[in-house]
Amino acid sequence: MKAAHTQYEAPHWFTGFASGHGPIYLQIVEFLESAIANGSLSPGDRLPPQRQLAETLKVDLTTVTRGFTEARRRHLIEARGALGTFIAAPKVDLTHRIDLSMNIPPSPADVDMAGMLKHGASQILMRSDVDLLMTYHLGGGSSADRDAGAHWLKRMLGRVDTSRVIACPGAQSTLAALILASTRPGDVILTEPLIYPGLPEAAIQLGRRVETVEVDASGMRPDCLEDACRTYDARLIYLNPTLQNPTARTMPEERRRDIVRSAARCKVKIIEDDPYWLFSNDAPPPLARLMPEQVYYLSTLSKCISPGLRTAFLRLPTGESESRILSALHTFSAASPLTTALATQWIHDGSADQLLAGVLRESHERQRVATDTLTGTSPESAGSGIHLWYPLPRFWKAEELSAAAHCAGLLVTPSREFYLGSNPPNAIRISLGGCASRKQLAAALKKLSNLLTHSSPHYAGVTA
Repeated sequence: MKAAHTQYEAPHWFTGFASGHGPIYLQIVEFLESAIANGSLSPGDRLPPQRQLAETLKVDLTTVTRGFTEARRRHLIEARGALGTFIAAPKVDLTHRIDLSMNIPPSPADVDMAGMLKHGASQILMRSDVDLLMTYHLGGGSSADRDAGAHWLKRMLGRVDTSRVIACPGAQSTLAALILASTRPGDVILTEPLIYPGLPEAAIQLGRRVETVEVDASGMRPDCLEDACRTYDARLIYLNPTLQNPTARTMPEERRRDIVRSAARCKVKIIEDDPYWLFSNDAPPPLARLMPEQVYYLSTLSKCISPGLRTAFLRLPTGESESRILSALHTFSAASPLTTALATQWIHDGSADQLLAGVLRESHERQRVATDTLTGTSPESAGSGIHLWYPLPRFWKAEELSAAAHCAGLLVTPSREFYLGSNPPNAIRISLGGCASRKQLAAALKKLSNLLTHSSPHYAGVTA
């Protein structure tokens, strides 16, 4: 007589596998991490035997074993022989992790930023009302702020009409404001498959849809853009055409001309998010310079001088009223008068140019360090920018490499963080500005290079 097959209930910490969220065994690890973080699982709690868990979750035993192996490596669980597997007591993490995941500019080379900060602050206090510096400001900046913005944008766009410039509290809130002001709930925003994650996050929070347009080696394809505009009745296009985040690809001038012509034919405005144009030695003219009436041009100081400034400048398309944008911008964030005043002071007295020159020198040196240390760096990114795109060898998967790097004290960003779709390319983004020094960066990249030369200890050639 056959024994009845035992039916097991799924553990309370299991919430269901999701497609496009990485290998199944890593999702099991993530369930454990989430349950420990929210208190659903506590140190000492016993986990189901691996075979029982495999039957419950309807996966093979190898997948569960790989998941438990990774969970032990992260100190989430511990095996106690015949007693079973238990949630581990928290360990004090004494590892100093080096951040290669955050895209920020490096400290400028050969520049006394502390001295500039003291001088700039003293000039502001001499010329400004302290009470006004410590309250909210509305209206997109003072005339001095807008003049500073026009001066800053001149190198990218040529002569800029000050009345078309808005001083904004950072790029992310400005992107959200542009989406709110230019679209309605349910409207579609078109972009490339690999993009800055802040754009879809803002769109989804505002109830808008993001659809991708096919790309080739030069970037977004104009013919596919026009097809997508008709298919989705799109209201807005988002592009980051110079040293794009994350791929570090720069769209050629001819493709830029084709894109703005296609957008004009479809009567759809473009947001040109252009934080890295100044890092390129031979960047093509921005889209906004080729067709000013079609493009919102956004340039932030956070990526080329310092994230502490939280100041960005928006150049409106020709003929566009600023009232809707200012109203939407106020919905998300009011500018900090003190940091805006410092940015304005630095631009007017030339300090911003000195800081920019120092950041560019340091960034160039860091790219050289990366090229010397890491084999296989993208030719597109060599010598410019603050990040690079690194396609991985076949034996590493991006999520596994990111996890292994984390255990080695490094933070890198896997491609799925940027990809809109279910099959991201097998690559990571490496940011070069977060390390305190070139020496620290070289050591971190050497450690990463050593990791990349060894086969993944968990990759068995197939994903579960």
